[in-house]
Amino acid sequence: MEKNYEFLNRMRVVHKPDRRDASAVKTEQELALNSSWKIVIPENASEMVKMAASDFQDYLLKSMDLSIVIEKTAAPAKAPKTLLFVTADQFPAIQEKPTVSRSFALDVSDDGIVLCGADERGVFAGSIHLEDLMNYREATFLTKGFKLRNPLTRMRSTHSGSGIDDYPDWQLQAIAHAGFTAIDIFVKAPNVTTRGPANINDIINRASKYGLDAVLYCYLKSYKHPDAADAEEFFDSVYGEIFRAHPGFAAIHLVGESLEFPSKDPRTTGKSHRESVVDGIPDTRPSPGWWPCTDYPAYIQRIVDAVHKVKPEAEVILNTYNWGWTPAELRQEFLSKIPKCVTVHVTYDIFKMNVRNGLKSPVMDYSISADVPGEYFVSEVKAAKAAGIKTVRCTTNLAGSSWDFGTVPYAPVLFRWAKRMTILRDYLLNYNVNSFYDDHHYGWWPNPCNDLAKEIFSSDGELDVEAILTRAAVRDYGKDAAPTIVKAWKIWSDAMDYYVGSNEDQYGPWRVGPSYPFIFQPNITRTMSKKEIDFPSAPHAHFGGRIVKTLYQPYENENQSPGPLRYPGEIRSLVKMEELWEEGLALIEQAQALIPEKKKDDGKRLWCLGKFIRNSIRTTRAMKQWWLLNTKLIASYDRDEMLGILDKLVEIGKAEIENVKDTVEAVSFDSRLGWEPSMEYMCDPWHLDWKIRQINSMFREIETYRGCLMLGKPEE
Repeated sequence: MEKNYEFLNRMRVVHKPDRRDASAVKTEQELALNSSWKIVIPENASEMVKMAASDFQDYLLKSMDLSIVIEKTAAPAKAPKTLLFVTADQFPAIQEKPTVSRSFALDVSDDGIVLCGADERGVFAGSIHLEDLMNYREATFLTKGFKLRNPLTRMRSTHSGSGIDDYPDWQLQAIAHAGFTAIDIFVKAPNVTTRGPANINDIINRASKYGLDAVLYCYLKSYKHPDAADAEEFFDSVYGEIFRAHPGFAAIHLVGESLEFPSKDPRTTGKSHRESVVDGIPDTRPSPGWWPCTDYPAYIQRIVDAVHKVKPEAEVILNTYNWGWTPAELRQEFLSKIPKCVTVHVTYDIFKMNVRNGLKSPVMDYSISADVPGEYFVSEVKAAKAAGIKTVRCTTNLAGSSWDFGTVPYAPVLFRWAKRMTILRDYLLNYNVNSFYDDHHYGWWPNPCNDLAKEIFSSDGELDVEAILTRAAVRDYGKDAAPTIVKAWKIWSDAMDYYVGSNEDQYGPWRVGPSYPFIFQPNITRTMSKKEIDFPSAPHAHFGGRIVKTLYQPYENENQSPGPLRYPGEIRSLVKMEELWEEGLALIEQAQALIPEKKKDDGKRLWCLGKFIRNSIRTTRAMKQWWLLNTKLIASYDRDEMLGILDKLVEIGKAEIENVKDTVEAVSFDSRLGWEPSMEYMCDPWHLDWKIRQINSMFREIETYRGCLMLGKPEE
């Protein structure tokens, strides 16, 4: 059993101990490293090349129980029993020279091994690749031959997996080993992140030591119209100043929802969304952060000018997803007018239209249920190319997380993630979608999505998805259990066909899991209090319970069929999803006996993850039934019918208590379950106990209401 946050003890172990399989036998096509080998680097090697060598040395010692020395040389050369780490400019004798940043050549033969990077980042990437190869083989064996590996992506960025804007050295090391090439930092002001005062330059500098760029995710306030008389000075005071304070940032990421301005476009409110009210009456027009305003291009130009005045090479990224729901013609016109140097940022899944039983339900937030991209993504990418935009960036969530299950480390629907990667590979090659935002603030966790991405987005990578996943399953759970586990991953991937995730779900039960409260909607109160309750969360949490809507109800929009029409069919879909998920979970349970002893804890954590998601499905399905019964109760004027509904509500509540109790084992064994970086713990044992107390309190409300119904009833 783990206490809260003890998952961090596991995450900080980048080089996992005892990976070596003593029974592994080398083939004739392989070379084996032993203690007679050495790592050699040039005398003038850069700090990163030195770090790559020492990192690989540490890996061999901790993961493979092999100790070898590091030596320097004035004349880098291939030699027997020598692993040479070198950059291309220091080793012209390489068979084929790597030229793309982060690329490397690997030459393995009986005459020695040469790892030659196009640059120092290529050397480090190559050393990580060596680790990956040995981890799959569970031995210090390497296949003989020559390979040249180029990264297809320009950038793959991630938020921290250990806490929002939390970047200790070990986290940066782990991020690099997982295949990411940049980190994202939420910035509110110079030296201020979501964690409060922070030494941002120190984070940037330490990240660079691991070959990681830093992207400024803009939380800066710049509420100023671009035509204002003092606009140039104002934008310089915000965006010029942030790059003067932190010149190491490689890029700035702008997002409409956190970049509102007083637009003069009459189709908008011209105000922030929190101020779009006149005399208490909501202005139903969109606020500027959610519309491709006619003056938005001029606003972006002001930001570009301010940034490039200080750092001309800085990349300016504009995320257009907030108005991705608007007609394609409007968005095309908008893209034709923004500065051509801007990188357009699109989202793969949001607004993809799902149709069930003739009813429409678009993807409203990040979801792997969208195996193919939505109309917004497809049209925006093509429009960007037509407008002469040079590069496109995409919110991919390929780290393995989304808002489908908000407090899990990753969604184990790996064939679905692989399909998304394969489709994105085509867009990368044909539309220059070469920069990926691989997760939002829910961060990342080591999982087979890392293996898939490393292969699919490399020039020489394996594209057989089942082969990649089988290899990962053997590494993590053993060769006997691997076929069963891969089969379970396939079934779970298919189960996502039946996932439903409108806003009320992804900001409700899907966001936190089985701890989501069941609120009795009739309002029994003498003080006119509200029914929505505050979801308890840590005081220091960035968002905490503020991004959880506890009074479940449909959040409607003009592109979506109303909830009362959708819910019966969605309940049927969730029943099917649960059946498939249960089938996969049974396979994972069956595989436990086949997993080697040293891998059993990882096997149980996979089972706990599957169980947590299965129970979240039950909670979400029950919540839809709960809402339908509550609304029927409120609309009824028949006492007997209402009493019958109360009985059904109690029945649902009792079943949910059992579901909550069934979740405790999972979150107790794996403390990463129930936690998310921006919310902190939302479904740990304490919150599950809170949920049971909340339901019992709700039962008392129901009995009070039952008494209200009996008032004035004639005695029989």
